[in-house]
Amino acid sequence: MEIVVLGTGCPKCQTLEKMTRETASGMGIDATVRKEDDILKIMQYGVMRTPALVIDGKVVLSGRLPGAEELKKLLTQK
Repeated sequence: MEIVVLGTGCPKCQTLEKMTRETASGMGIDATVRKEDDILKIMQYGVMRTPALVIDGKVVLSGRLPGAEELKKLLTQK
């Protein structure tokens, strides 16, 4: 699984990256998590509001932080 956290470095973007790494690790999910902060690359995803979460190329969340349970569901959806 490839997970990309989109954000320019604001506190919410940093929080989403940390939450995502900790949740994926805690759930034993084999995932590569990376942060994308280049605004031009973020725009290629069609995202207008950050933070955003991309799982395997699909934007699954944008413009807000998820709750812990919502994040777990997002990471386990296929």
